[in-house]
Amino acid sequence: MFDTKNMKRSDFFYELPEELIAQTPIEPRNASRMLKVDRITGEMEHRHFYNLCDYLKKGDLLVLNDSRVLPARIYGKKETNETFIEFLLLEQKENMVWEILCRPGKKAKIGTRFVFGDGLLKAEIIDILDDGNRVARFYCEENFFSALDKIGQMPLPPYITEKLQDKERYQTVYSRELGSAAAPTAGLHFTKEMLEDIKNRGINIAYVTLHVGLGTFRPVKEENVLDHKMHSEHFEVPDETARLIKETKQNGGRVIAVGTTSCRTLESAAKLYGEVIPCEGYTDIFIYPGFEFKVLDGLITNFHLPESTLIMLVSAFMGYDNTMNAYKEAVKEKYRFFSFGDSMLII
Repeated sequence: MFDTKNMKRSDFFYELPEELIAQTPIEPRNASRMLKVDRITGEMEHRHFYNLCDYLKKGDLLVLNDSRVLPARIYGKKETNETFIEFLLLEQKENMVWEILCRPGKKAKIGTRFVFGDGLLKAEIIDILDDGNRVARFYCEENFFSALDKIGQMPLPPYITEKLQDKERYQTVYSRELGSAAAPTAGLHFTKEMLEDIKNRGINIAYVTLHVGLGTFRPVKEENVLDHKMHSEHFEVPDETARLIKETKQNGGRVIAVGTTSCRTLESAAKLYGEVIPCEGYTDIFIYPGFEFKVLDGLITNFHLPESTLIMLVSAFMGYDNTMNAYKEAVKEKYRFFSFGDSMLII
């Protein structure tokens, strides 16, 4: 029996050959493989994502995160000389003011000004935070987000080294609320046609918004899992989604979260209010083995980094042994891992 009171970071380590880290998205989106795992028994089936409807029933509810990724990585130079600078936009603090990561950091002192895209966008450093992140005020003659779309690049994770040919492949087909620093990748497998097919079968679809911050992927550095602190992220549950969840539960249907971000949104709302109600706010919920789920009956997710908070969340949902066995099987069967990788359905 796994001891949830003495969890170590190393408990969630697994060996992953580098060649299994997916560098490019697969075409079409729903052609990715899908490891279906029974949440209770741990029994596994090897399928493809286009087989998803074989496991869904009329009256079930899929909950998707509709956050859209900002092309948040921009390259520029110091206003006074040719010194190179890279900004990664993390969170909007107020109009035209953003918390950022920048490299090289030592060049970004308070008061230093930078230009991007031949002057399309300009920025001045106005604060340095305790963790070394900067706060920058931007200046732009046109719409800020239009300018960002012209000159920004997708903030792909560091383990993806190949250049992305099409920005939209790091967006879900249903993304609409701009604000994430990384994609909610479990949803990348859906096509528009597949979503239509799901609805036509009487399976409901609802949306939440959680703007993914890079803190989600921050490595757990403490050996004692319980010492790890999560970054706060903004979320919203609309009226329609809260209503559909209540109806689904009353009618005996299952609530299936698409991705760890949707899961964290729903469980945050339930933890705050006792049930999922229309709400918005910030969450730093950390879900690890021992957590009691109030909403979820199923989870669609990708394969996550060893020792990450995301593999800990999966372990909380389907049990530690089932999780580590599933990952071992996925490695053996050469599934593709991480953001552009294959999928797992847990019900």
